[in-house]
Amino acid sequence: MARVTVEDCIVQVPNRFELVLLAAQRARNISRGEQLQVDRDNDKNPVVALREIADQKVELPALEQDLIKSLSRAPEPEPVEEEVLDLIDTNANIFGVMDVNEELPADMQLEDVDAGDMEAAIAAELGGGAQE
Repeated sequence: MARVTVEDCIVQVPNRFELVLLAAQRARNISRGEQLQVDRDNDKNPVVALREIADQKVELPALEQDLIKSLSRAPEPEPVEEEVLDLIDTNANIFGVMDVNEELPADMQLEDVDAGDMEAAIAAELGGGAQE
């Protein structure tokens, strides 16, 4: 049973962190069923992956691209335009205050009302009277 150490692989991949990422990706690929490039010799997938890297049996740029692809997130799909159904009829009087189809009184135009008058009118309509 041949053993491999990180020192055997450092010649191929000088950065230990990159080596770990590449070996882990290769081990995942082996788990998915990719063909082994060296004899297994009862070794587990991470050891086989390190042995393949040390023996230069795998293409590192291709493995790196596979790693980048596996770590990148796919963009969220655009929402499909669906017809929005109103659960409450917009013409229904859901608050019981005023009929929404009712016209404003002739003496009350929306452009002429300031915020204070609007609050007083709402309070009077709700039965609270004008608050000051």
